[in-house]
Amino acid sequence: MSETKSKAVAVGSEKKKRRSIPASTALLVFLVSLFTYFSIASEYFFDIENFRNILVALAVTGVVCIPGTLLMISGQVDLSVGSTAAVSGMILAKLVDKHGITIGLIIALLFGVVLGCINGFLVTKVGVNSLITTLGALATLYGVALLIGNGQTLMMRNFEWLGTSQPFGVPLPVAIFTFISIIGIIVLRRTTYGRSLYAIGANPNAARVVGIRSNRLLFLTFALSGLSAALAGAILCSQLSAGDPNAARGLELEAITAIVLGGASLAGGRGTMFGTILGLLTIGVLNNGLILLDVPTFWQRVAQGLMLIAAVSFDQIRQKLNSQRG
Repeated sequence: MSETKSKAVAVGSEKKKRRSIPASTALLVFLVSLFTYFSIASEYFFDIENFRNILVALAVTGVVCIPGTLLMISGQVDLSVGSTAAVSGMILAKLVDKHGITIGLIIALLFGVVLGCINGFLVTKVGVNSLITTLGALATLYGVALLIGNGQTLMMRNFEWLGTSQPFGVPLPVAIFTFISIIGIIVLRRTTYGRSLYAIGANPNAARVVGIRSNRLLFLTFALSGLSAALAGAILCSQLSAGDPNAARGLELEAITAIVLGGASLAGGRGTMFGTILGLLTIGVLNNGLILLDVPTFWQRVAQGLMLIAAVSFDQIRQKLNSQRG
């Protein structure tokens, strides 16, 4: 049984990986095109300091994108990462002055894990669709974030190191994102857990038949998503020197856009960390380039929305073509 399980997982994951390569290649070409255009259009784009700014701006979203990719590969989605980041950040800001940074940070991160576990429980045990579960959590938690601070921003002191320090010249948020990305790549490529997520997303029933404990793995992945969202909220607090209930609004949209742009399928069974990172870089380069060209901020949201629609449409077309061939 174990040998059959391993073969089924490996075959399913390898097929999905191969199908994701064209999407990543197309995205890489688009990214290079954006890079070339903005380098010509703005004298400030092709600059080391500007590249650093792009990476720092992407780091917070990147932190939640790694577990988000694991979830989407397994056929699930977490829309509550932005609101979880907001609540965790407000809890941190509320506690840090009275109980210190260490206690405040630990409680904020644990709260994120608890929220992720609640989402995981509702999805795996109660059977509520992950989209509905996390959409409800999104609305509820943004309200909780406002309640914690009575609708106000909570100022913080002596916590700038997490969001602004640069060990060995590398911004700490970028280093954290890089470390998490490496872990994510290893998990997907080298572990049974990662291969099992591909199998669950490709065919949940077949995954259960070969002995994969789908509910347990999905529960764990939702918990990781909650933890990463809380960490993102802590980084935002550090960068702003304050807990802002609105600081993480739109984080979930940006994360999902990056993941889908990278070739992951909303239906599950397909996606790579490399593709997600390419999606993140594409969004970062586009946003940065539009800012340098003095394009109004709301057009960035329009561009992200259009990219998400295009990516999902492409994924749907590809699924239909694959089903016709198969």
